[in-house]
Amino acid sequence: MAADLPAPGPGQLLVTIHAAGICHTDLGFRDLDMPNAMPIVLGHEGAGTVAALGPGVTGFAVGDRVCLSYDSCGHCGACTGHAPQYCDELGLRNFAGVTPAMAPPMAFPDGTPLFGNFFGQSSFATHALSTVRNTVKIPDALPFHLAAPLGCGMQTGAGTVVNSLAGAPGKSLVVFGTGSVGLAAIMAAAALGMAPIVAVDRVQSRLALARALGATHGLTADEASLVSLAAISPGFDGSFDTTGVPGVIQLAIDCLGTRGTCALVGITPPGTLASFSPAGFLMGKKIIGVIEGDADPQIFVPWLAKQHLAGRFPHDRLVTTFPFDRINDAVDAMHQGEVVKPVLLMP
Repeated sequence: MAADLPAPGPGQLLVTIHAAGICHTDLGFRDLDMPNAMPIVLGHEGAGTVAALGPGVTGFAVGDRVCLSYDSCGHCGACTGHAPQYCDELGLRNFAGVTPAMAPPMAFPDGTPLFGNFFGQSSFATHALSTVRNTVKIPDALPFHLAAPLGCGMQTGAGTVVNSLAGAPGKSLVVFGTGSVGLAAIMAAAALGMAPIVAVDRVQSRLALARALGATHGLTADEASLVSLAAISPGFDGSFDTTGVPGVIQLAIDCLGTRGTCALVGITPPGTLASFSPAGFLMGKKIIGVIEGDADPQIFVPWLAKQHLAGRFPHDRLVTTFPFDRINDAVDAMHQGEVVKPVLLMP
């Protein structure tokens, strides 16, 4: 289906998309009842080459190989405070379906508005407009289909361990949910020398993969309890919930040791509540919510690429590629648990 994409404006780049990862966030947004922002081009893990530069863009050249991540304004308190993932304009620039000027960014040939600008990119397309803040150069040695997932899923999982939980050798970690985000967390923890690293999931095959990627222990959801976790560590330094399930969050909190931190990245439906005893936090325990692994993509994506090329972050083991015209097959395979991280290859 054809659509008209305008020339890049100030601070923008036109990127020819070669690969784009599929994330549960794409599917969650697709299924929302948002008639005022439909139809929309989704996709927020794009990778490709720079095709054109907008006015005022420096630091990039046509032909540069790039990965796309989330967008931010660059001038609010969060952005100037080195926390662009909590930008004041995060919702507008990543989820609203419009440009910062509140206009649909694209149109069909007959002039009908087409929404996009999803995560400042909308990369389920052959071309995307990005900004200098969410566009990151990648090494020539990194294939596009492996660069694409670094912009969100891999960044969220690994960044939460590296940045939010301050992973370090000898620190203990339990990860609830071994989808692409949870497995990225496990790979990062292993690269940092953390131990023990416990993976918890409902599916045995995912636990086997988690162990192959660095987990020291694997527990099924039925096996996971305060008793079984305490047998591995009397109190974990960090726990990481990717599920958003209240009962799992409770266990992620309860298994912490003194000054332990529970990081939450799982999306819960509006109104979801989780209960805990305040007395359990008197020994310095913390719960934190995390967006995008507390990572600045300009810093963290190159770090991830370096780790992968050095053999310390083998996320290629998670990726399965599909032609762009098989996007629905890729989504079905992800839902069925047949693949961990589907990546679309553009024609």
